[in-house]
Amino acid sequence: MDWDDIKPKPSKALAVGEDLSTHSIAELEARIAALEAELQRTRGEIATKKARATAAADLFKR
Repeated sequence: MDWDDIKPKPSKALAVGEDLSTHSIAELEARIAALEAELQRTRGEIATKKARATAAADLFKR
């Protein structure tokens, strides 16, 4: 058995500006779902960083 055979295959990354005319409706809907999930993940990280910055600012104000 070759170890390369059991490695997970990388998923196809979304590319901004990619030609969408060749994608099916299902592929486009899956793309929208993936992009919305990434937006939520990014917004969550921004919220976390803002909370940490606020906590640090409050700590050093005292």
